[in-house]
Amino acid sequence: MAEQLTKLLVKWSGGDKEALNDLMPLVYDELRKMAGKYLNRQAPLAVIQPTVIVHEAFIRLFNQDEVDFVNRAQFFGLASRIMRNLMVDFVRAENAAKRGGDNLSVSLSEADRIGSKSEIDLLALDEALDKLAELNPRHGKIVEMRFFGGLTIHETAQVLDLSHATVEREWSLARAWLYLQLK
Repeated sequence: MAEQLTKLLVKWSGGDKEALNDLMPLVYDELRKMAGKYLNRQAPLAVIQPTVIVHEAFIRLFNQDEVDFVNRAQFFGLASRIMRNLMVDFVRAENAAKRGGDNLSVSLSEADRIGSKSEIDLLALDEALDKLAELNPRHGKIVEMRFFGGLTIHETAQVLDLSHATVEREWSLARAWLYLQLK
């Protein structure tokens, strides 16, 4: 399946919009699982269904003007970023609806808390993650895939073509940096 996925990504990168239609069934379940993992940890976001996130992500993916995928890592990296943006947009819309109400707090992760405080502001996390990505793009991708994409250490390592130990170490460093920024 990985080989077929790569071929379709290359076709899509070459301008074949129909390749995205063939790609959708191959990645739909995995993207839905990623969204579900994230949303299941977030009680305040429980009103959003993983299906809604995935469908909206596909709309945004399809509307990309230029894509240049050579492997699944790039695809899932973009998908994680899109899902992150969707969730942040949802929180912003909710806050706007409340006329500037309190920002929504979410858990950074069930198993990997960045500190004793289990709840953080999603908008503050988004801002801090942008800063982290400027300093160290790979750390930013790891956090995005783990937190917003719901990938495990092992899955993140596979997608980024890194060792398990490297992802684990960089995830720890990124969480510590985020903790200091969000404190």
